[in-house]
Amino acid sequence: MKWLTLISFIFLLSSARSRNLHRAARDADHKSQIAHRYNDLKEETFKAVAMITFAQYLQKCSYDGLSKLVKDVVDLAHKCVDNEDAPECTKPLPSVFLDRICQVDQLRDSYGEMADCCGRADPERNQCFLSFKVHQPDFIPPYQRPAADVICTQYQDNRVALLGNFVYTVARRNPFLHAPAILGLAAEYENALKSCCPESDIGACLDEKVQHISVIKERAKLIGMQQQHGCRILEKYGARTFQANKLARLSQKYPKAPFAELVQMVQDVKDVHAECCEGDIVECVDDWSELVNKLCSKQDVFSSKLKPCCEKPVVERTRCIMEADFDEKPDNLPSLVEKYIQDKEVCKSYEAGHDAFLSEFVYEYSRRHPEFSTQLILRITKGYETLLDKCCKTDNPAECYGNAVEEVNKHIKETQDLVKTNCDLYNSHGEGDFLKGILIRYTKKMPQVSTDTLLEIGRKMTAVGTKCCSLPEEKRLSCSEHYLSIVIEKMCKRQESTPINDQVSQCCNELYSYKRPCFTAMGVDTKYVPPPFDPMMFNFDDKLCSAPPAEREEGQLKLLINLIKRKPQMTEEQIKTIAGGFTAMVDKCCKAADVDTCLGEE
Repeated sequence: MKWLTLISFIFLLSSARSRNLHRAARDADHKSQIAHRYNDLKEETFKAVAMITFAQYLQKCSYDGLSKLVKDVVDLAHKCVDNEDAPECTKPLPSVFLDRICQVDQLRDSYGEMADCCGRADPERNQCFLSFKVHQPDFIPPYQRPAADVICTQYQDNRVALLGNFVYTVARRNPFLHAPAILGLAAEYENALKSCCPESDIGACLDEKVQHISVIKERAKLIGMQQQHGCRILEKYGARTFQANKLARLSQKYPKAPFAELVQMVQDVKDVHAECCEGDIVECVDDWSELVNKLCSKQDVFSSKLKPCCEKPVVERTRCIMEADFDEKPDNLPSLVEKYIQDKEVCKSYEAGHDAFLSEFVYEYSRRHPEFSTQLILRITKGYETLLDKCCKTDNPAECYGNAVEEVNKHIKETQDLVKTNCDLYNSHGEGDFLKGILIRYTKKMPQVSTDTLLEIGRKMTAVGTKCCSLPEEKRLSCSEHYLSIVIEKMCKRQESTPINDQVSQCCNELYSYKRPCFTAMGVDTKYVPPPFDPMMFNFDDKLCSAPPAEREEGQLKLLINLIKRKPQMTEEQIKTIAGGFTAMVDKCCKAADVDTCLGEE
């Protein structure tokens, strides 16, 4: 359940106003932000964080080129530590970094329109630069690991430069990955080198670690995806939704913690991750470290499972805390029905403070149900809120919401049954048939989407099945709904600039927690008119037989998508009949002497 615990700590909420007020109060005792942060982080970490900042904005620049920018900022930090009153020392830290970027020679030659951001005032300038970050950039070549003896010599001779290069390599490839996570990955990388470089056969040891390094790279992608999703929720749905979502997850993870402590934790972390989201990297790292230390100072309040994590070096604590198991539920928790349904004072409590009342409901419900997704808990909470809004205006509220428990249980069962049906299908029929089923359903829902994009979406949804359906049953619902929400949210972001159809637009405008059920319930797009028939769409040649297996499979999946685009109303039986005929044709013609002639005739 690693992703679950990871998400627990991605709190990227709060309005700009509250964050700025908090920051103003926090920095009141420091004339110079850069001096304050440099003193907190110390030279090595400050340098690493500066490199991350520049590498995530200037993804095309070389390590040596960015090292010069890092040196300029570090030199300024030294100057400001000596004299906080110097004019250039009083600027906000993000402005210090962006000013230096805007001084780069030939910025427009390398980055085009991004150079226009320099003409804007902060904070619009920062938002402009953020919009030019390239997720999974194809202009960066794959990483080539140096020879074993070389890498160990580099580590022994210049450890800081080697780790700086690692940080640079990860940051430019993952521009939305938050700096604390990158520093944690660098610590893992260094631990691998520490264990191998003293060995007699360095190469063999490092070869064993290659798998470990690839795991680090995959984790970087996963964390980056999670954090980008968190930023999207904050930007699209605002603080209230984001805060409710994170309160639900924290309550599941730390069910023994008092309500007040968890609410305070959410309040504390929102500022830190808002900084991370907006590219305020130095503040992000410094304040995150402070937050983790605060959590460790209260580990007895939150969970005994934090103890091993809090004994680790600071840079390694974050990953450990994220991956720590959920704590056990307290014994003998009372039923919620009495407090939230049967109590005669329910409406009075609700009307006295809606958000406080519902927040406590989220806390109490979540700590009792670690097996539910946060999206399901938010839907239950929203349904309860809607019911109270209606019933508390009647003469007999208790009678009005008397069947609330039955309605909630009905929705829970529908959601659980959906996960069970899909996982049973995946586990009994395998990944291939599961993918085909998704492609059929989603091509019918949105046939306007390009064939390549539908295949991409189908593969991502199948990956959710691969990841979640192998888990114990009590973890499948939470896993699947979380990852499907990420896939759907990306799809909806894409649809903002390129609208697909009315029903997709309607689902993308739903509340965050209701999007997945909306897409699941979506039917065939009855307004879709197929384009004129293109014979080339169904043109077959000997590649159908001679291409590598992966290429043949992709060609057949694209053919399936294009077939459904022609006839979205086609039934499952019709699809099976055509698919069977196609398979028979391929089997026959791939054995024929003249494959092309056979395919043409068939």
